[in-house]
Amino acid sequence: MCPLPLAAAAVAAPRTPLRLLGRGLAAAMSTAGPLKSVDYEVFGRVQGVCFRMYTEDEAKKIGVVGWVKNTSKGTVTGQVQGPEEKVNSMKSWLSKIGSPSSRIDRTNFSNEKTISKLEYSNFSIRY
Repeated sequence: MCPLPLAAAAVAAPRTPLRLLGRGLAAAMSTAGPLKSVDYEVFGRVQGVCFRMYTEDEAKKIGVVGWVKNTSKGTVTGQVQGPEEKVNSMKSWLSKIGSPSSRIDRTNFSNEKTISKLEYSNFSIRY
């Protein structure tokens, strides 16, 4: 079992639905400059080390939406969407930091594009 990230441990209470946060995350992000979308795949020791949970936590801290999941070949893959500078911050985290017990050998980014609106309302772990 993975220990909770520090931020998650501090707020282990039920999550507040986005609809209760006024106009919501998607509305707030749509005013912050051009929106970007990028797919990613992370290689290395990234399964069995809480990588998905820490990725979800970091994405929510940064303020991006999308998803993350394990693959059958031992990598982690997903998609990130949000304002360009926030997507770039998440790309850096996925390339250099990861979860405390992970080892990132490389991260491939693909299908990077400008989008007119977000396709997700939050960041989630897929199974």
